[in-house]
Amino acid sequence: MDRQELAAFLRSRRERITPADVGLPAGPRRRTPGLRREEVAQLAFISTEYYTRLEQSRGPRPSREVLAGLARALRLSDAERDHLHHLAGAPPGPPPGPSREVRQSILDLLSRLPQAAAIVTSATFEVIAWNDLAAALMEDFSALPRRDRNLVRRVFLGPHPQGRRLYGVSDADAFARNATQRLRATAARYPDDPEVTGLVGELLAGSEHFSRLWASHDVSAEPTLCKTFQHPLVGPVTVNCDALDITDRDQQVVIYTAAPGSPSEEALRLLSVIGTQSMDVGR
Repeated sequence: MDRQELAAFLRSRRERITPADVGLPAGPRRRTPGLRREEVAQLAFISTEYYTRLEQSRGPRPSREVLAGLARALRLSDAERDHLHHLAGAPPGPPPGPSREVRQSILDLLSRLPQAAAIVTSATFEVIAWNDLAAALMEDFSALPRRDRNLVRRVFLGPHPQGRRLYGVSDADAFARNATQRLRATAARYPDDPEVTGLVGELLAGSEHFSRLWASHDVSAEPTLCKTFQHPLVGPVTVNCDALDITDRDQQVVIYTAAPGSPSEEALRLLSVIGTQSMDVGR
């Protein structure tokens, strides 16, 4: 265990996080850059005295549970999490589960794409962030419970309102196949995560189609470059589909854009005006 390097690393990670990043008020008398020690301790579910000793290079070797709490509280990337474990003399094991925390810069990117529908998906195909146009094109995800935001669960288990499978996309079968292949790779990366294993078990029990695809053991997914949404208000919307990997968090940014001057571009422009206010029409 390298106590001095561990202390410096913890202090540097603490000072880069603002209270707003973790939902805490800044307060008028805050002088400490970033979070206070007691705030990190509270977020990590350890005592302030123990955390202070770690930052002062005089703490005992932290357990894996403490390291997991610190990584979560300090919002460490996978690389930073591994580094924390090495400094503490406890080589890292596999990541505990797919990350659902989206970087603020990615959230800002989504809001700056007014003419494109964009979502962020986790390694299990849960939609964890979206912009207004994506909600208008697909669904108002803010109105859904978390489990219903999962695209792989939706394509295999529904619901399919008016027979529109996965928002009426033209490549539903290809998406189902590719999603199964990527989910198998995800299950290998997170073998002990209960949400991953629970999702796979639910799909195996509820969908013969998924069971057949899963039995193939394929893990190589082909990207989808173009697809058409059958929208209940504006009709077919054909979009280019680009997926950008966020490797440190095992997430993807999926961006849907229409060809300039096309009817689909006009449809997206109309949806940006309509928003989600009439999304129950025709469903």
